[in-house]
Amino acid sequence: NLWIRLDKLKEIINANGGFIPLPMIKNKKTVDPKDDSSQKVLQLETAMGAAIECFKGASAIVVPRTRFAPVKKCNDLLLLRSDAYLLENNKPVLNPECGGKAPTMALDSKKYKLVGALEEATTGGIPSLVKCTKLKVSGLVRMGKGTKFVGDVSIVNNSDEPKLVPAGEVTGDLDLTDTIGLGDLKKTIVDTAPIDGQKPGTSGLRKKTKVFMGENYLENFVQSAFDAIKESGTNVSEGSLLIGGDGRYFNGEAIQTIIKMAAANGVNRIWVGQDGLMSTPAISATIRERGPVWQKSFGAFILTASHNPGGPEEDFGIKYNCENGGPAPDKLTEAIYKNTTTIKSYNICKDFPSVDILKAGTTTVKSADASTEVSVEIISSTESHVNLLKTIFDFGAIKALLDRPDFSMVYDAMHGVNGPYVKKVFVEEFGQSEDLCMNCVPKDDFNGGHADPNLTYAKELVALMGLDRKGNTVDTGDRKVPSFGCAADGDGDRNMILGTKFFVSPSDSLAVIAAYADAIPFFKAQGGLKGVARSMPTSGAVDRVAKDLNFDLFETPTGWKYFGNLMDSKAIFDGKDYTPFICGEESFGTGSDHVREKDGLWAVLAWLSILASVNPDASKPLVTVEDLVTKHWKKYGRNYYCRYDYEGVDKAKAVAMMDKMRADTASNTGKTVGKYKIATADDFTYVDPVDGSVAKKQGIRFLMEDGSRVIFRLSGTAGSGATIRMYIEQYEPEKTDSLAADALAGLIRVALDLCCMKEYIGTEEPTVIT
Repeated sequence: NLWIRLDKLKEIINANGGFIPLPMIKNKKTVDPKDDSSQKVLQLETAMGAAIECFKGASAIVVPRTRFAPVKKCNDLLLLRSDAYLLENNKPVLNPECGGKAPTMALDSKKYKLVGALEEATTGGIPSLVKCTKLKVSGLVRMGKGTKFVGDVSIVNNSDEPKLVPAGEVTGDLDLTDTIGLGDLKKTIVDTAPIDGQKPGTSGLRKKTKVFMGENYLENFVQSAFDAIKESGTNVSEGSLLIGGDGRYFNGEAIQTIIKMAAANGVNRIWVGQDGLMSTPAISATIRERGPVWQKSFGAFILTASHNPGGPEEDFGIKYNCENGGPAPDKLTEAIYKNTTTIKSYNICKDFPSVDILKAGTTTVKSADASTEVSVEIISSTESHVNLLKTIFDFGAIKALLDRPDFSMVYDAMHGVNGPYVKKVFVEEFGQSEDLCMNCVPKDDFNGGHADPNLTYAKELVALMGLDRKGNTVDTGDRKVPSFGCAADGDGDRNMILGTKFFVSPSDSLAVIAAYADAIPFFKAQGGLKGVARSMPTSGAVDRVAKDLNFDLFETPTGWKYFGNLMDSKAIFDGKDYTPFICGEESFGTGSDHVREKDGLWAVLAWLSILASVNPDASKPLVTVEDLVTKHWKKYGRNYYCRYDYEGVDKAKAVAMMDKMRADTASNTGKTVGKYKIATADDFTYVDPVDGSVAKKQGIRFLMEDGSRVIFRLSGTAGSGATIRMYIEQYEPEKTDSLAADALAGLIRVALDLCCMKEYIGTEEPTVIT
């Protein structure tokens, strides 16, 4: 503390032209304080403490260690955390057993320059220092709470791995250089360098599989993630790390790498989905539901590129989900990305044995010195998720519907991860024939298909249900068409709902589920649905339901993490409780607050629950999917809607097209185009009502005076190239029986002219229409 007479301070300031002539200090540093080999620099600074030489008659008062506990270096921090200090009235005081003098500390200044190194050295607990007079440590060591330093202690370790200081009393000189080390758990630090392009999109990092298989690509990202996770305050040595994926090519090899790196980064317990498989919603459910509490997962690596194609020439992806089961928030993903731009090394236990992920059970690897162990448990991929779904839905009512002779269904897993879940629920729980299961064997290339549940890519199912790629009916002759059809994407978080020769758009699906939420016990038992949310590009069909039934309504950017904040408003942010809660995206994603991801299986069971509720009497004619939706339109009107996807386009041209529309928003506002007048043209900005964060550039919007909308987004989830998404919406309160293509034809033409698609991209023909 500096105590200064203000009159004397003023005298010195006046005498020196308005400042105090503090001496310049030259500090020798490195540009990266974590790396002694980085560029050496001189840091020029002044320090307030040096002001004492400017005041005549200034003096110093020595305050003993019994009065305060300064922490400037790791020496001080270890001392303060030890039993050499006690807390009295929330103040640190020197333990009386120290005899009025704190131990002298001399930790290796190069090895323990940063707090992270001390944390790693004391994962086994803080040793006792109350009987120690002096502690000197040279080299890397690992200490634990069972160690008691007595008197003068000097420890040396000249080896390249941290050695364990034995438990019990330790005094005098101790050389650990030749003692037994960690064996299979020995950490190797591998030199690397930043690799461009590792910025995660809205759903993690996605690239071509061969990029991920390149030298250090996966390792760099995983190490950057571990560093960011630890820097955020998560103690990875407690709880469990969950790993699972959608089974695409390179899944198994990536899992083995992450296990070895997890062990080297201090993770003691790892859960892996059997066969390396676990759907994205199942991972969220497992994080939230699987116990016991002391083993609860602190987060998960999900190996998926979602609906993108798989295989050695196609896409791979990875993302991290946090302890609430939801995707990492922007703050964490930004920290991960920042780490990828400066990374110099990664940690891995090279000798950690490969784990058989095909068989359930636990593999425990112990260190050679018996000081620590890492367990890898291969867990059921389906158990936590299915058990949770059984508490949400009335499985008995759904089974009664499925058992009706006039009801039939088919579930297309598109050779993605949802196959085992479909069999577990529909065959084992509901007792249905396996004939219901279509493409339910997971394959690492999705059998050469594109596991995206829409009218274009779910060709086999769409044809079976009597439709074409535009949702128009086709002649099926005398063939009986199933009553209900559904499909899932590669990682099981998306869904498509079909009736007999009838397509339910994702926006209408969300609206219908919200309107009939009380048919689902999860909502009815909690007093009914409270809140609904949709992504900005999703149609406003659910808005009319929310207004009618007095639900809180939110319009968010695309990305499930924005829904997660709303779900956790009360639990995490101590705000308003919006749960129970339903949310959805036009990209075939629907879910509720039971997990923090969209959930394809949940959406299918929600629809079956609704159908069961409107078909209580098996002796009466079946109320079909089409009956349900057309009745909904009669009450609320119809939001005609479609999305055009332009996949794999030149990114620079796509960005230029978006920039041109963004620059023209002011001049386009008020303009008449065709029969439409643009009320507002803007670039959607979202201010999160829960945490106040701001998301900009979330989509170019053309909002027409009659309520119609045209929206453009550049997707950040493609593995290569760019994907432009064009969304078209027009509301009709009464005319609800037109074909969507006919109802929207005029607005589609306007949209293509507004964006100059052909001029920038070279075509107006989309890759996919939904």
